[in-house]
Amino acid sequence: MFEPAIAPSGTLLGLLQRGRGDGTLHALAAPRAEALAALDQCVLADPRHDWRVENRSLYYARLYLDLHGGLEAVEAHLFAAEDHLDTEEHRTGLALAVLGHLASYGRHDALLLLRRYAATGANWTWALDELALRDDDAGLRSLAEPVLARFPRDEEGETRLAGTVRDAFEPRPWRLWAEDRRDAVGARVRAAQEHGSFDRWQRQLRPAGPRPGWSVRAVLDWAQEGYGRGADLAGPAARCLAAVAGPEDRPELLAAARQGAPGARAAALHHLAATRDPAVLDLVEAAADAVHPLDTAAGTAHGQAGPYADVPGAVDRDALAVARAAVTAYLRMCGEDAVARARAWIHRTDPLGAAAGETLATRGEDRDAGLVLGALRTAIRTTGPDAAVLGTLVDGAGRLGIACAAPVLRHVYRETSSSQLRGRTARALAATDPSFASGFAVECLWDCEETTREIAAQHAETADARVAERLRRLAADPAEEVEVQTAVRNRIGPDLQV
Repeated sequence: MFEPAIAPSGTLLGLLQRGRGDGTLHALAAPRAEALAALDQCVLADPRHDWRVENRSLYYARLYLDLHGGLEAVEAHLFAAEDHLDTEEHRTGLALAVLGHLASYGRHDALLLLRRYAATGANWTWALDELALRDDDAGLRSLAEPVLARFPRDEEGETRLAGTVRDAFEPRPWRLWAEDRRDAVGARVRAAQEHGSFDRWQRQLRPAGPRPGWSVRAVLDWAQEGYGRGADLAGPAARCLAAVAGPEDRPELLAAARQGAPGARAAALHHLAATRDPAVLDLVEAAADAVHPLDTAAGTAHGQAGPYADVPGAVDRDALAVARAAVTAYLRMCGEDAVARARAWIHRTDPLGAAAGETLATRGEDRDAGLVLGALRTAIRTTGPDAAVLGTLVDGAGRLGIACAAPVLRHVYRETSSSQLRGRTARALAATDPSFASGFAVECLWDCEETTREIAAQHAETADARVAERLRRLAADPAEEVEVQTAVRNRIGPDLQV
């Protein structure tokens, strides 16, 4: 995954890149040319760390509408020569999604750009999916020939076409084209549909891959064999062990978890954690200590790459793999024994300590509030405002109602570049910060994430004139999510007359 360059949070560009509601408010107050330049930069260079789970397209499309922005920069980006050199979806996906929303708002220029790109662009399947939701039948039928021309009339081309039809995210265009009376269109698409259905049936009949034998030893050997070729089979092997292991196999599993080969050891740890074996917590601690003794400061709270992502390169690879499996297995445990051990482990400075913080945030009691707050502060200090572990810790601060966590949560809200984490932080602030309703909740009504807008609709102080007007607009916007509009209407009923 590429790492976008994010501007400081106090700048207009930084606010827009983060998808913050204040970004829209500042853009509307800024000189129009400056605001449009920052908006174009966001759309042409996707600022999201993970474009598959973070939303920006509706946020940017609404801002184009509010600023009456043209699409010349988007057009130049889509049809540049680079489009056929860099065919990764993230280069053009955001721009196409923005055009899709603009088309749904009635921007005919956006619809024409989507049609043109679907006919000639490298990421044409994304454009076709956007058109499938917004274009009329005539517009989609006009694309049949240029799309089918991408697939040669030979065996390889027909196989690729069948796979494309089978895996299409939005099937509407292909169904329309299958009704075409021309043999070069309708007959060809129908044949591809039949071929794709046959392929799907064959894949269901064929085994997905190698399977272990039905014994504990066979499963452990299978997990080790996968480790030897670079495949992590600890999870699947643990599920197999759940089916074949009995009480009489516990000694063998304990021995494998203590001193087995790394792949087998990881599988045994996962199985013992899933069954809540009384010895598994000691085994997890031993695996973690083999990489990081308690007084080691390296490899603190894990980020997006997972536990032990930052350990020194000199650490033994096998020990590292086992420690990673041990921490992952522990994170999946539930029960008072795991929570009690978390209270002892939370002061560790390695990923097991970070996992203990997550456990207390998820399942801890009121008496654990101080420990969770300490873990939250440590994670921010050591890994910054974008660490993956922060999501769970932020949720924990809200769940436990830690009022003194509000300043830390406000820092995360302002600085994180993850719109998902900001939304989780907004929910925690709603539970811990008395000023949330008149502060961040107001700007959250313009946030890029629908879940954040929903929280804002539930809490924003309606005495603010901007709030009343924004709630009315969200209630009337056909592109808004149902959950957001439900929250808006619930506020409009008792609190806001329109």
